[in-house]
Amino acid sequence: MPKGRSQPPGGNGNGPPHPASAAQTELDDRDRIIDAALACISRRGWRRLSLAEIAGGAGVPILQLYRMYPSKAAVLSDFFRRIDEAVLAIPLDSAPDERPRDRVFDLLMRRFDALTPHRAAIERLSRDLPADPLAALAAGAGLLRSMRWMLEAAGIPGEGLAGIVAVKLTAAAYMATMRTWLRDESPDLAPTMAALDRRLRGIERWYGGGRRDREATAST
Repeated sequence: MPKGRSQPPGGNGNGPPHPASAAQTELDDRDRIIDAALACISRRGWRRLSLAEIAGGAGVPILQLYRMYPSKAAVLSDFFRRIDEAVLAIPLDSAPDERPRDRVFDLLMRRFDALTPHRAAIERLSRDLPADPLAALAAGAGLLRSMRWMLEAAGIPGEGLAGIVAVKLTAAAYMATMRTWLRDESPDLAPTMAALDRRLRGIERWYGGGRRDREATAST
């Protein structure tokens, strides 16, 4: 390389990074950014959180954060998407004749288990988000999307009039149960499970027989 010329993109002269490697690096960066945001929320709350603080906590240049997320609400949305993926990654191990309510119960308890390491941040968000209408609106839309996927994973259609009602009622049951979960210090989350079961019993008529049950009946 002639003197004075800078190293070309790719660092070692072997060309740009492999696409799979670049994609993994971006995923790792996103995880660091999300974890940094949650840590900052736990310490300082949502309203005082800045994008510069998130970038500093994640150890990434603020330009990189800018390229990945247009706002701190987008970081929060990506966190909830990460929770969705953790819940949906493991297929439900349920019998064909299991009640749809029980499948929803299992999935929502998985969500609480996945959220447990971040309880302090969730508690601060529950207090701070109502004072930020735009962020609260985005979080509410994300919650409905998550609940629709929970119902779909349980074999319950989340579209159509009945599906929309089922999604909204499930979201309300989940948020009401979260108030119990935030105070639940038991090792097995028994109070949370009892609260969730009670609330799902009150809305299970909206789950019908579930798609899995209808498919099983049609195949016999």
